[in-house]
Amino acid sequence: MTTTILGPPDRLAPGQAATELARLLAGDYPDAAGRFGPFGGRFVPETLMGAVTRLDRVARAAFADPAFRAELDRESRDWIGRPTPLCYAAGLSRAWGAPVWLKREDLAHTGAHKINNALGQALLARRLGATRIVAETGAGQHGVATAAACARLGFPCRVYMGSIDVERQAPNVDRMLRLGAEVVPVETGDRTLRAAIDEALRHWVSDPLETHYLLGSAVGPHPFPWIVREFQSVIGRESRAQMIERTGRLPDAAFACVGGGSNAIGFFHGFLADPRVALFGLEAGGRGPGLGEHSATLSHGRPGVLHGTYSMLLQDSDGQVIETHSVCAGLDYPGVGPEHSFLNWIGRVRYEAVTDREALDAHAECCAREGILPALEPSHALAGARRFASANPGAVLLVNLCGRGDKDMPILAREAPMTGPGGRP
Repeated sequence: MTTTILGPPDRLAPGQAATELARLLAGDYPDAAGRFGPFGGRFVPETLMGAVTRLDRVARAAFADPAFRAELDRESRDWIGRPTPLCYAAGLSRAWGAPVWLKREDLAHTGAHKINNALGQALLARRLGATRIVAETGAGQHGVATAAACARLGFPCRVYMGSIDVERQAPNVDRMLRLGAEVVPVETGDRTLRAAIDEALRHWVSDPLETHYLLGSAVGPHPFPWIVREFQSVIGRESRAQMIERTGRLPDAAFACVGGGSNAIGFFHGFLADPRVALFGLEAGGRGPGLGEHSATLSHGRPGVLHGTYSMLLQDSDGQVIETHSVCAGLDYPGVGPEHSFLNWIGRVRYEAVTDREALDAHAECCAREGILPALEPSHALAGARRFASANPGAVLLVNLCGRGDKDMPILAREAPMTGPGGRP
């Protein structure tokens, strides 16, 4: 259930948009109430208000502490494997008629960008004095990353996962178990990521002092969207520096998939101050634009409150959050991070929908031309980049390849079986 605040904010005039962007870049957003312009905030039960306030205070102190930054940098380098490479995609470049570069977050430890935030929040949990960690997961990558970070730092870990996702992401369930996590299937609600977040929040409400909720995406009540963005912004900083080092210039356009939006918000922050870099967030267009057929929140949603934050949501005419669809579990969520809603509102990022079929086709092309098996989530970003290249030949493109596709093999076997000529899908 959601409380709808009617009337999505009108798109701003250019001058107003520039002012709002400047405020974001200056650090005015999120403000003291956790707002990015009209979006964000903290809508939580009274029992959690003390926990989120304490998390905000401890996180701000940690980010200002050189010792915390040094430990995070050291663990990121030695354990995660940062910086992740920037790879020139020669095969895709020839096929698309445009230079294509891939930011290889799929090569980070555990196989996706999720580990950046999981490690950072686990370090924060130690500062908070927490004795256990609880998390949610959709595609399983955040669950795997959390399980790994907890094993690294010695925390017991419980991961809530919708029962539908448990079935379609079985390889990641096994990985979490082997890393020592307890995986709890959620049979209530839509039995996907939304239901998993519901259960993790219920757990946290019951034990807000001893438990840290390690939220995996840039959603939820303040300070989570800000904390997740801060830990994921390493992607954008590295990408910007690597593009200049390798090419002597910035890309014309940069692309990332958007579900809740953690990989994208970290990636985009490296380029927000560069107006000549067009930024594209690619949402899950699913089977089409009908209600319940997709997970394209910014393309088709209206504002409301879900999981403690005011943002764009997919909801029916009565304000009830609807069940969503995507071929990939990581984008199958009816909301989106409030900072993405803000960036859409000011027009700095363009958000577009990519269908299941387009994503599967882009996945197959990346496999065949680059020898890289991407996850289905960044396959949406690849599809958006291919769409842009067809209309802008020669443009320099950068794609955040935020995860690898091992976890998706059961889905690929069902949705794109290798039955065509020469074994092609």
